[in-house]
Parts: sequence; structure tokens; C-alpha cells
Amino acid sequence: MRRSHFTIPFSGFFLCLTLISGCSQKFQDVNDTAKLALLGDDDTVLSTSKIEQLPYASMYARIGDGPQAFMVLAFAEHNSVQNTQPSSLEISQTIQLKWLSADKGLIVTQAGRIIKTASLSEGNLIAINSKTTDPLALGLHKSSTPKYWTRTIDWQPGYHFGYTLRSTFSNGIEQIVMVNQKPTKSLYYTESVNVPSIEQSYQNEFWVDPQTGAVLKSRQKLAPNLPVVEFSILKPFS
Repeated sequence: MRRSHFTIPFSGFFLCLTLISGCSQKFQDVNDTAKLALLGDDDTVLSTSKIEQLPYASMYARIGDGPQAFMVLAFAEHNSVQNTQPSSLEISQTIQLKWLSADKGLIVTQAGRIIKTASLSEGNLIAINSKTTDPLALGLHKSSTPKYWTRTIDWQPGYHFGYTLRSTFSNGIEQIVMVNQKPTKSLYYTESVNVPSIEQSYQNEFWVDPQTGAVLKSRQKLAPNLPVVEFSILKPFS
């Protein structure tokens, strides 16, 4: 069995749970979530029926070339919207979702964008900041959504703070993507990311729902010298 890329001391996992505050899924008990995560098996693919029966939002995630991990949603927190007159979609897309793995890794997403990680062995994305709204939150499927976005990021290890990233999004292409082993229609977008200060470029990929703009699947590079994270939503947060 390959070593997982999610690592954190056992006691640190519960400290992580203690420090994360905010509203959880309305039916969710934190202790039950922790128990489910701890009993998971990164190399196990759950059946469609099992996933649907679980009272938690869930996803599969893979860090670089590591094993696939099953992650459950532990917390959902509302984040402030930067626009003065946000759309209804934008408001719904400002919820920060905090996912836990069986070996205690943490991934935080917002509108399908990974905005923070913790306890990943190869390093972590610490923060994303922007004066404008992420096109993912506005809805890539909408013709009015800008195709350009600028932000800054911080990451570790090392002292990497305030690096500017400039993104350009492609037009959507119809594709079929598997969602919990079911073929699902999606629009496929690429995000070309340039980091001018270190002359590096890379590409992120998103498969979104054609009607709602929700991200169904994604491959995102956490930072210029950090690995790619691939995730597929199994049971969405609602």
C-alpha cells in the first residue's frame, strides 16, 4: 500500500476539529463525522448505495500520485461576499466547505475552488485573497462571467506569501463526467494560471453542472511547487 499524502498526528486531528468553528450541516454531529473519517480506508471505493445512505456530503480526493481518499464534509461556514450587489448564485457559492479524510487531512473549498489545506505532507495552501470575485462563484456557465481573474496566494513549506496569480478561463466544452459512478452531463473548463514573479505557469481543470455552475470534479494545483489535487463530488452539500 502506498503511503498517503494526508498525514497529521492522531491528537492533532481532534485539535483541528476543535479549532474549526461555524455552522455544520444541519443534521451533522461532529463526533459522528470524525468517527466516519477515522474508520475510512483511502484505498476503498464505496458503493453508490453506501454513499447515498450516508447522511453526509462526501467526495473522493487524490493528492498528486497518492492513493484516492474518501472525505466527508465536517463543517460548512458562510463567508462574506465582496461584491456590493452579489447575485443569488454568488451568495450560494460563498459557503466554505471543510472536508476531512480518513487519515486526518483537511481540504477547504469554496465554489469548487480549493482555498486552504491543512496537514498535507507535501505542503499546504495557506490563503487566497482577491479584490474581485472568483469566476467559479459567479458561474463559469454564464456568458456574463469574466474570463480573467487575479489573486494572491500564500503557501508552505517555506515563506511564500503574497504571490500574484493571473488566470484566464477557456470556454466550456460539453463532456460526460462520472458522479458517484453515474454518467453526468457537464461543461469542461480549463484555467490557465500564470505566476509572473517566478515565471511559472500551470493549468487547472473544472467540470461544472451546466445548469447551476456547481463544480462536479476538478484538478487544481495548490501552488507553483505543490502537487495537484483532484477531487470528485460524490454527494453534494445541501
